[in-house]
Formats: sequence, structure tokens, C-alpha cells
Amino acid sequence: MHKILAAATGGILFPSLAFAQEGGIDQAISNAIKPIVTPIIDTIFYSVPVAGTNFPLIVGWLIVAAIIFTVYFRFIQFRAFKHAIELVRGDYADPNDAGEVSHFQALATALSGTVGLGNIAGVAVAVSLGGPGATFWMILAGLFGMCAKFTECTLGVKYRNENPDGTVSGGPMYYLSKGLAERGFARLGKMLAVFFAICCIVGSMGAGNMFQANQSYQMLASVTGGEDSFLAGNGWLFGVVMAALVGVTIIGGIKSIARVTDKIVPIMAVVYVTAAIVILLMHIPELPGAVGKIITGAFAPEAVGGGIVGVLIQGLKRATFSNEAGVGSAPIAHSAVRTKEPVTEGIVALLEPFIDTVVICTMTALVIVVTGTYQIDGLGGVGITSAAFESAFSWFPYVLTLAVLLFAFSTMIAWSYYGLKAWTYLFGESKRADVTFKAIFCVFVVIGASIQLGPVIDFSDAMFFAMSIANIIGLYILLPVVKKEVTEYVEKVRTGVIVKHA
Repeated sequence: MHKILAAATGGILFPSLAFAQEGGIDQAISNAIKPIVTPIIDTIFYSVPVAGTNFPLIVGWLIVAAIIFTVYFRFIQFRAFKHAIELVRGDYADPNDAGEVSHFQALATALSGTVGLGNIAGVAVAVSLGGPGATFWMILAGLFGMCAKFTECTLGVKYRNENPDGTVSGGPMYYLSKGLAERGFARLGKMLAVFFAICCIVGSMGAGNMFQANQSYQMLASVTGGEDSFLAGNGWLFGVVMAALVGVTIIGGIKSIARVTDKIVPIMAVVYVTAAIVILLMHIPELPGAVGKIITGAFAPEAVGGGIVGVLIQGLKRATFSNEAGVGSAPIAHSAVRTKEPVTEGIVALLEPFIDTVVICTMTALVIVVTGTYQIDGLGGVGITSAAFESAFSWFPYVLTLAVLLFAFSTMIAWSYYGLKAWTYLFGESKRADVTFKAIFCVFVVIGASIQLGPVIDFSDAMFFAMSIANIIGLYILLPVVKKEVTEYVEKVRTGVIVKHA
């Protein structure tokens, strides 16, 4: 996310935009809160030296859990992959089931919250720091992350609240409180649920909102003239427009959000991946060599800090921070699906890290490696990716800008829903609570585009990853529950209780 990307690119993803507002109220706020939030940030992102490179323990927390879940469920991400596609196609859908959106719409909404700047800039950071070999470990971590998504999203549906008006509320807040109570840990479950909800609200306002508005504004200003752009110094204007678009979309709830994301996400993915494929076709002679660099670089890296361990860490970081498997955000979106079988949405959810990390991130990495832009001095983050695509298409920076705007917009509307569900968990389901949160969220869009608040965003990122602490503790305790759901579902499919539609 932002903290990791910014740290790796000198503190800013778009360094050409030195005109971004600094000083004044921005600096005053930063100076006031920095002593308060810095210890929290340092604790969440605490790193230990490993083979000459720093390894954030939060990454280990997430990747170890994903590996354990994969072994526990006997690599279900591979065994159920075909069934996941069938579910997304609607082959087993029943319109009479409780829920608000289809399997495809739930997947698209969750993907809109994860596919974004990490796929564009984050992969470039990983390859530039860890070499091509980082891609191998990124793919491997993405494959393990599929099972983490399966686990948490199955629980999200199982323990969701189905309201009288037909709406649903789900996510870690509910399976932590209700599920752990069933297992005899009621007090722990309630504490973890409240902790998760608070972190989710803060994360939605910062990483899922302010950061997205800020970076999309800076990208647009950059391609329209930089310091001479009509937008220079007028971030508030961009923020108002973006807030209006976000507000119009989220006012209709998850159904409205899903109708937008199930169109934006496929378009984003197709445009971006198609451009990547075209470039790879233009570099077919170099492609075998690029694949060779990825494989050999994973085990025999040259001139990379930390050697093999350093490359592995860069790959794990990128995958973990990109697909968010185990963080607990995705189950909130997946819980709204129309189904009476929790396992079906868990199976659908395992496609999320595959699309985000194994497909989109890998395509980005291949383009960067075949074009060699990761070796150009002075480039960082999105600059590396932009240069890679621009080597084939002089006009690609404009397409990249459009992609960033769409990624940012879709991320904001997805995270508005995540934050709203955490908000209503704490303050109750009511029209007033709903409107209050959405109004606050839109105000933060304008703030994010208008000013630079480094420590605020860093604190938000810390809260974002702190969600995984509560979430994964709950997942470990509830693994037997998921196992029972899987066993029962497989038996229903085997005996014909659940059948595929003709």
C-alpha cells in the first residue's frame, strides 16, 4: 500500500509533481500528529533485518497464514478453480437466495478495492529493488493468498446479518463476534470485532480514499502540464468533482456500487492487460529471456541486496500488499452475494488474488522486464511502468492516467462500502448512520486531493494492515467451521442436492 510504495520511491509515487501543496496548514497538522501516530506506525510495520534487507513482520503474519490455510484445505484453490469459474458464470445461481448482488458483481466489487496503483507502481518497485526474480515469489505468494481469501469470504457469508429490508451486512466484524462466541471466545471475539471495525473505518478514509484522490489528482495534473497545469494548486476542484461522482455512486448502496464495478473492473483489466500483451508480442524474441531472468533471478540473483532472501522478500511484499488476502476487507463485499451456501462465495473469492496478482501484476512485471525500464536510473514507481509502456506507445501515459483515475475511483467506492459496514457495526444500522458516513467519506475525498498529509496517510495504512491482526486470529479459531462447511457443500454437490443449471 501507500507506506511501502512511498518508502520505496523516495516518499512519493509521482515525484515530478513537486508543485503539490506543502507547508501551511498541511505542515502544521503533520507536525501536530506525527509524535502521536509515529509509534503506532512503527509498531504495525515493524521490520527485522534478514540477510541484509528489512522484512516487515506483518508480511510474515499474512503469508504464513495463507500457507497454513492452503495446507489445511488441501490446496483447494487449485481443486476448486474450475468450479469457481462456473459459479461466477452463474451456473449454480438461484435468484431467490438471500443477498443483494451476483457472484460476479461481488467479485468485481472486491477486485475494485484491490486492483489499483499497487499493480502499476508497486510491481515496478518490487522488480527495481529485487530484480526480475521478485516476480516469481510474487506469483507464488498470490497463489497461496487465494486460500486466505477463500477462508475469510466463506466465513463472511456464513455469519452475515440478513436484514428485514433484504440488505445484508457481513465481514470480519460479524464472524469475529458471532463465530468466536460459538467457539467459546465471546469476549475475545467482541474485542477483535470492534478493533477491526475501527481500523477499517480509518483505513477506508485514508488508504481507500484520501490516498486514491491525491495520487489520481497528481497523475492528471502531471499529464496536463505539470506545474503549468490548470489543475496545479487546485486539487480541491478535482476533489469536488471526484467526490460528486463517488457520492452519486455510493448513495444507492452495494447494488449501485456493484453495477458500476462490474463494468469498470472488466474494462480496466481488459485495457491494461491487452496493452501489456501487445507489448509482449512486440518483444517476442526477448520474452524467453525475460521468463528465464524471472526464474533464475528467484534463486540466483545478482547484485541484489539480501541475495535470494532479498528477492523473495520483495516478491512477498508486493503480492501481500496488492491482493490484501487475509486483511479482511474483501469478505465485506463478498458477504452481499446472493447465495445460501457460504462456501460458494469462498470459492469465487479465490479468483481475486489470481486475477490481481498472478495475472495483472505478472503482466506488469513481464512488460517491465522485457523493456528493461527497471534498470533506468532516476525512475521509480509508476515512472518505470509508464516508461515501459511508453516505449511502445508514445501516447500510453494518457491511457495510464485514465487507468489510474478508474482504479482510484473504483477503489474509493469499494472502500466506502467497507467503511460504511464497519461504521454501522459500531453505531447501528440506520438511515442516519448511513448518510453520516457517506457525507464524511465524500468530504475526505476533497481533503485528500487538496492537501498533503503524510503522517495521516501513513497512520491510515497502519490501521489498514492492523485489520489483519484481528482477522487472522479469528480465522485460525474458525478453521474447523470452514472445514465443516466445505465437507457439507462437497457432499451436496456429489449427491445432486446442488445441481448445475442447464
